[in-house]
Amino acid sequence: MLSGLIIFLIYSIVIKFVSDPEPVITKVAGQEPSEIIQIEVLNGSGIDGVAARVTDFLRNNGFDVVKTGNYMTSDIDETMIIDRSGNEANARKTAKILGVPENTILVQTNRDYFLDVSVIIGKDYFKLTPIK
Repeated sequence: MLSGLIIFLIYSIVIKFVSDPEPVITKVAGQEPSEIIQIEVLNGSGIDGVAARVTDFLRNNGFDVVKTGNYMTSDIDETMIIDRSGNEANARKTAKILGVPENTILVQTNRDYFLDVSVIIGKDYFKLTPIK
């Protein structure tokens, strides 16, 4: 778990300084989830088909999954929900429908990302609502 988190943090720092030296973080009290939440689903578990299954589940529940694929590593222990747009209500709604604890949501906004939430599926994928 720790190695996956360290790799994610290093990757995040590199991306931050290469693509966006000044990330924009905007938090507004009492935010509501967007009508359309755009999501990327990335498989960090190393188990084939997990991202496709989560993608289908999210699409069937009204989410706009704009990208599905593999994460840069396949040793992520715990599934991560990442707020990319500054509206944490989108990340909370995503976490709730997937069965991921809200206290694990990360905030990493970037104006170059044209999506609201990233879902990085970890080796705990079997705990996610679409997989149970």
